[in-house]
Amino acid sequence: MSATVHRPVGLRAPRRGTTSGRGTMFGRGAADPVAGPVVVGPAPTIAPERPATDDAVRREASPEATPHDGTTAEAPSRIDVRREHALRGRDRYIDSLRVLALVRVVAYHLFGWAWLPLLFPSMGVMFALAGSLVAASLDRSPHRAGTVVRRRLRRLLPSYWAFIAVTLPAMVLLGWTSSEDATPLGWDTALAWVVPYVTPPSSELGQSWYLPLWYIATYLWLVLLSPALLWLYRRWPVRMVALPLLLVLALANGVLETGGGPVGDILLDVATFAACWMLGFAHHDGAIRRLALWKVAALAGACLAFGYTWAQRFPTPEGLVNISDIPVADAFYGFGFVLLLLRLYVDMSWMWRVRLLDRFVAAVNRRALTIYLWGNLSITLALIGLDRWAPQWTGGDPVSHAVAFGTSWLVIGVAVLAFGWVEDLAARRPRRGVGAGREAARIVPRPARDGSPSVAPSRP
Repeated sequence: MSATVHRPVGLRAPRRGTTSGRGTMFGRGAADPVAGPVVVGPAPTIAPERPATDDAVRREASPEATPHDGTTAEAPSRIDVRREHALRGRDRYIDSLRVLALVRVVAYHLFGWAWLPLLFPSMGVMFALAGSLVAASLDRSPHRAGTVVRRRLRRLLPSYWAFIAVTLPAMVLLGWTSSEDATPLGWDTALAWVVPYVTPPSSELGQSWYLPLWYIATYLWLVLLSPALLWLYRRWPVRMVALPLLLVLALANGVLETGGGPVGDILLDVATFAACWMLGFAHHDGAIRRLALWKVAALAGACLAFGYTWAQRFPTPEGLVNISDIPVADAFYGFGFVLLLLRLYVDMSWMWRVRLLDRFVAAVNRRALTIYLWGNLSITLALIGLDRWAPQWTGGDPVSHAVAFGTSWLVIGVAVLAFGWVEDLAARRPRRGVGAGREAARIVPRPARDGSPSVAPSRP
């Protein structure tokens, strides 16, 4: 993104390859909106009552290990047993939210319907889930924050490098041309191909492929900041959660300036989603469950209403509201939506009985990062294939939409089979097929009112 792009105050700078920030890929010559990868790891969402020991760290790498809390003086309490189950199990409510977010992201990338972010603001949800996982990792290794950060980046970067290794040579071989919305190519921005501290540069052809990578850069910075953010959040929780929202308001109203360009854009993205990230901290600590439902509903409703009202100040050329293009609306609407989701917390413990559904949710979560990274390129290839071999299915009718959506997922499936193993390599776990790993032998159901989960049932 060029620093010379001018826009009305309050609007997000256009993402490369779009005219309105986050557009559509459906149809010839259309552009593509955003996506956001999330690293999928062990899904503990409740902190252990006692400080984690080295045994707890080893259990993360070996989920089948026998529980041991490092003490022999007294038998563990019932709460300890519950939390031990939580540490060893998968939370299918959280996993299901991640699947819904992925499906919504692909649909939005393909069709660009402005109402989709209102129906389910995927990016805020994904940042909150990632924040909860990072907080859990930091609690398991309270004196090894650097190790936790390195582990998280180790699980992120190999899949990113695999994507760059395929797409960068393709852009060079097909001819590198740039548009005015493209990130300028230079040694500073080219470094982002190795370490995504900003969205990496791309040719005009590859702009839609690289649009999802803004999330990679934002995630990287939030992971790096997490040890300090978690420390500050636990001392001043309300002030820390409110600070990013106030910062976005200040940036949107010109009180503060980011300076524009790729660095300014990433600063704005971090500010937009840091509040949702810290909601993940609150969820991990059980703080949201301790709040009265009417208070949560009132606060969430106020944030949703404010975000939507703010977005109405910046309608699309069609007169619609697209919160994804408007940082203030994105931040407040996403915050309210995520807060309500994490407070309601639907019990999904029944899912392990529906074997096919449970395996599907487990498989998608195991390959979530691959799906995010390769989603836009897969959509591009699917639409090219339909244009060439099935042009009768490229119209704007519902049947054509369904065919395009299904074809896009078929191509995504091929990408998962070809590159999903990189996630296993990065996580240092045995290589497994996309359908393997019904690791939800224990499902973490609805937490109790004290924030601890109910005892997780074991599958025979």
